Amino acid sequence: MKSDNPKNLRKLSRSKGRQKTKAKKAVPVATPDVYPMRINKYLAHKGIATRTGVDELIRSNKILINGKVAKLGDKVLENDNIEVRGTHTKKKYIYLAYNKPKGIVSTNPQREEKGIMDSAKFPPGVFPVGRLDKESYGLMILTNDGRITDRLLNPIYSHEKEYIVDVGRKFTPGFIKNMEEGVDIGDAITKPAKVEKIDDSIFKIVLTEGRNRQIRRMTEKLGYTVNDLQRVRVQNIKLEKIPPNSFREISGDEQSEFLKSIGL
Repeated sequence: MKSDNPKNLRKLSRSKGRQKTKAKKAVPVATPDVYPMRINKYLAHKGIATRTGVDELIRSNKILINGKVAKLGDKVLENDNIEVRGTHTKKKYIYLAYNKPKGIVSTNPQREEKGIMDSAKFPPGVFPVGRLDKESYGLMILTNDGRITDRLLNPIYSHEKEYIVDVGRKFTPGFIKNMEEGVDIGDAITKPAKVEKIDDSIFKIVLTEGRNRQIRRMTEKLGYTVNDLQRVRVQNIKLEKIPPNSFREISGDEQSEFLKSIGL
């Protein structure tokens, strides 16, 4: 094989060295599902239930793989025959656009904190997809469709999320340029973003990734502090006139366009 040639090995070694120095700039590329795949992940992608829900079905002996009762942790191949007992009716998926207020925690509230699920009367079975930090507010998607969690949050996909940000003081043209081109926030260099000036201290930014407290970390790295941060759009779903701590159903053409945009 060519790779056994010493010259080729030296070339390969130098290539690896160059890749290592540029690792932070690597951009994730969408890849197909990899098999064998855990049965709970496989059925979650098919929209049968969340991974936890699939585990419950397995414990109830309701899932068969090629005619045999599945066990927790089993893996499947793409062409395996998967049967789910007792699912004669198609699950009705619910998609909600919710306006999260400041001070509400997206997930895992601690002590006296108030979480999203305790803040409004949502339909049974829905859960928030992703998060907004406690002091940020605006649009969040809630659903009972476990398929969209990976599609919206996995960094291999690029889905737009739009924010309005106020940094409380006048920023420079260089600030906008740096935000657009990417900022080294320590553990990564952020992907290029669309940034538009609204006022001397307010700008609109469209991200295609969702790192923890990303906008706050980007602005702090450039010497600014976020005073106000609102998410106003996820893909084609817009916040518009939803009152704080209220929600509306995503349906019809809006729902169809949303699901198509994330590959469902």
